Amino acid sequence: MVNMMKQVSTVCARDCYDTCALIVSLGESERILSIKGDPRNPITQGFTCPRGARDHERLYKNRVEDPSLRKGDRFERTGWKEALGVVSRKLGETLKKHGSEAVLYLDYAGNMGLLTTVFPRRLWNSIGATQTDWALCSQSGQSALALHYGDSYGTKPVEIPSMHLVVFWGFNAAVSSPHMWALARKARKERGTRIIVIDPRESKTAKGADLWIQPMPGSDVALAYGVINYLVQNDSVDLQFMKEWTRGFEQLKAHAGEWTPDRIEQITGVPWRYIEQLGKAYGSLKPSTTMIGIGLQKCDQGADQVRAVSFIPALLGLHRGFFYSNGNSFLVNGSLLSGRALTEKTSKIIKQVALADLVKGGEFKFVYINCMNPAMTLPNQQAFREGLSRQDVFVVLHETHWTKTARYADVVLPAPTYLEKDDLVIPWGHHYIQYSRRAVHPVTNSRSEVWVMREIAEELGLKDAWLYEDAWSAVESALADALEGGEFQSLRAGKMLTLKTKPKRKYSTPSGKIEFYSSRAAKTGLNPMPIQTPLHVKEGAFILLNSATLNYTSTQFQEVYGAIPAVVMMNPQDAGRLGIKEGDMVTIANERGQVQVSVKISGSLPGRVLWSPRQSQGLAGEPLNRLMSSIPQEIGNGPRFNSTVVTVASLFRGENSGTDRGRYFQVHRPPYPAR
Repeated sequence: MVNMMKQVSTVCARDCYDTCALIVSLGESERILSIKGDPRNPITQGFTCPRGARDHERLYKNRVEDPSLRKGDRFERTGWKEALGVVSRKLGETLKKHGSEAVLYLDYAGNMGLLTTVFPRRLWNSIGATQTDWALCSQSGQSALALHYGDSYGTKPVEIPSMHLVVFWGFNAAVSSPHMWALARKARKERGTRIIVIDPRESKTAKGADLWIQPMPGSDVALAYGVINYLVQNDSVDLQFMKEWTRGFEQLKAHAGEWTPDRIEQITGVPWRYIEQLGKAYGSLKPSTTMIGIGLQKCDQGADQVRAVSFIPALLGLHRGFFYSNGNSFLVNGSLLSGRALTEKTSKIIKQVALADLVKGGEFKFVYINCMNPAMTLPNQQAFREGLSRQDVFVVLHETHWTKTARYADVVLPAPTYLEKDDLVIPWGHHYIQYSRRAVHPVTNSRSEVWVMREIAEELGLKDAWLYEDAWSAVESALADALEGGEFQSLRAGKMLTLKTKPKRKYSTPSGKIEFYSSRAAKTGLNPMPIQTPLHVKEGAFILLNSATLNYTSTQFQEVYGAIPAVVMMNPQDAGRLGIKEGDMVTIANERGQVQVSVKISGSLPGRVLWSPRQSQGLAGEPLNRLMSSIPQEIGNGPRFNSTVVTVASLFRGENSGTDRGRYFQVHRPPYPAR
């Protein structure tokens, strides 16, 4: 029998640290048989996560198959010509009657491909539509690091195996970045590298650490100052490096000196002996890297926590000895690709975290959503959903699958997945890049984001020539100075290249050096150094944490793995005090709403702290993000998800508490719920 299997090399386009290179195996009739990690990629290392391995199953489940128009409380399928005619007419009417600021282009990182996310912005930049600052995920941390280093890039993941100490600070890498976690474990096996994890929750990463330190949520500034003070007191600071490469060391030294062991223990809940162990490891195990998790900055103290932690490797004489996000170390010309550099029109940029109140207030009359499921992922969901439901707001969604956001749309347009189109993904974790080749032809009546953008532009009669430029020519121009190891055409031919990176010893601060005392912050009225704000949780209340889980990327993969569990983890002592048992149903609530969940009792959490899977929904369908504040942080406008304060009230008990609610949109053609 002839073997009909063929293989296609592609790249996962999800918003992820690892940006895996993949090998897709195909059988007869282009049916995908398997997806595996590419062993040629030094980061992917021949394996992929549970999501990547089963991504092809999503091709045939819960897909938006045809353009669909809302008719009352249901949708009717139609053709592309009619659907885009409706979209273009409504967009044109809004521009004429209300102006470009009343048009909101709402996109995010559901697909990180340049032709999916960046190039299509040319339409919206051409008309001057309102856009967001993209601050929902990591911006507060990036802005905080920029105050002291000029940029937020640091350690490359390929450097991890050469380290003697790897500290995962607020970073559950075993779940969120299994390939970086694998590199750290490899270093431990081959050279005895020590792994230390700092996390309020005993995560999968914490369980695999040589030392786990458990601070109270929001207390990491105090913890970092404790380590800094230890390094100063024990002569572990590289004073020559301080003199040559830094500014503000004396101010930092004085401020850290105010943090006594008793004061730190009181705020963090961490015994001083553990902080001594951490400080001793930093001082003696060199070189080291501190892997700062994105989740560390998703709280009231987020930006300050990230910048405080980043000071530790600098004191040891390490240039950018931390990892947070390496995307801005690359030389890709995103402004050219998006068209922002090609027009004199300016788009109003609004705070993404604060979007709920703006939409509820009727500030926008036309909302176009791409690569995002905002009716689940934004904070303050009650307000946001009320805004999308306004009769004077017209909502268009270009999406691969029927999501919760589709319930609030007037038009839903089918999009192809990354497995159904060619694209190019720029990683933000590592620096390896290769062509993202289409694995199969589209299985639905979908159209790419580039095609839709151009059709709308033509319908509107827009004349800017750069709207109609060949997309791959635009990508080539944007990468003109960005590639190493080959040219753009060798990339298109399938060769894996690397991206040029800015040097570690470059600090684009006003002084050109690392500024522990940020002159830019002082000039703009921000705190020049990190501060530990008081942690106030009223008696009887809890801090609710939420983070990623192994089987889901944001709200994706519920078609494969079922609904994200509607559970909350609680410390045994808290459960005993409240008379709550495993499996009981409870309501977690605050001034923004309430969510019903079942309880899992776990010793992985400290007292008065709860944990739920990120972006889940309650047993009655309520989004967890209903409870989250839409007030942005001062630095970087980021979210405050992990400073959410709630109360807990019992509902009833039962052996079957409703945690298994069945699969999410199981049927191939789901019912279309009312808006």
